Amino acid sequence: MARIAPLPPREWPADVVGALTAIDPTTRGRPAPEMDRRPSGRDAIASLARHPVLAKAFLPFNGYALLDTELRIREVEILILRVAARRQSRYLWGQHIFAARAAGLTDEEVARVAYGPNAPFLEPLDAALIRAVDELVDDGAISDGTWAELAAELDERKLLDILFVTGCYETMAWMMNSLDLEPDPRIPEYLKNPVVP
Repeated sequence: MARIAPLPPREWPADVVGALTAIDPTTRGRPAPEMDRRPSGRDAIASLARHPVLAKAFLPFNGYALLDTELRIREVEILILRVAARRQSRYLWGQHIFAARAAGLTDEEVARVAYGPNAPFLEPLDAALIRAVDELVDDGAISDGTWAELAAELDERKLLDILFVTGCYETMAWMMNSLDLEPDPRIPEYLKNPVVP
């Protein structure tokens, strides 16, 4: 049972409902995810709905980190999955494995993200992204060597986006783990019979 019970959607304050546009891909001209082909992540938002002022402040940042950075969506999902793996956030992992597949990551690539930066067959940029998350989680800073690898491929804006995407989802993992949110119970079924190409 969650430490803070998710607020039923019919009880969400208008401020929270309005703030949800920040994480809605359709507000950026992107297609909406096919939710009948993905598990529900409603409890994270429903828990945040208990604090409308916080939701109104945080969701635009979350929307930027997820939808508006200059990183490719594939790179964003690698960062998020690595945070989920490092923080052992079943809820975050359960949501973003499907988003990662939708972003083009194969199940083998997802497994490499979970394994870490020394996984075999990683592309150099993918390994550097994974290592950057590990260094941020462990040390609070990206090392000179990893920074140089990233800077060889990415411009300054993308380097800043790495920091803020990682930080955003680190915060989400803290919330999900601390509130003891349970992943959608259908996730094991979805993982056994993948429905997202």
